[in-house]
Formats: sequence, structure tokens, C-alpha cells
Amino acid sequence: MCLGAPHCQSEVSRFIAESMTDTEKKARLAAALRQNLRKRKAQAREQANEAESPATPSPEPRDQ
Repeated sequence: MCLGAPHCQSEVSRFIAESMTDTEKKARLAAALRQNLRKRKAQAREQANEAESPATPSPEPRDQ
């Protein structure tokens, strides 16, 4: 696994890394982190809703 080694990066990713300023990199990272946080919160809410509701619906009472 190549972590940050120049010979492992594709030409496009190397160009992007070199052309972006530090401020642009930080802004892009912050946006990605916000998006990831929103996604994780939505997943947590979904799991909490699934845990609250029964997995199988209870049978309706029969009128006799």
C-alpha cells in the first residue's frame, strides 16, 4: 500500500494535489467531513427508528 508516495498517485490526482491551494484543500476537506457527518447521522436515526418499531407487525385482534 502506498501512502502518499509520488509513484503511486495517478497523473490526475497528482495534478489536483499540486494545483490546489492549502485553503482550497481545507475547504474541500471540511465539506467532505460535513457531508459524511450528515450521512452518519441519517444512518443512526434510521437504525434508531428500526430499533423502536417491532421487526414483525403484531397480528390484528380478531373480533369474535
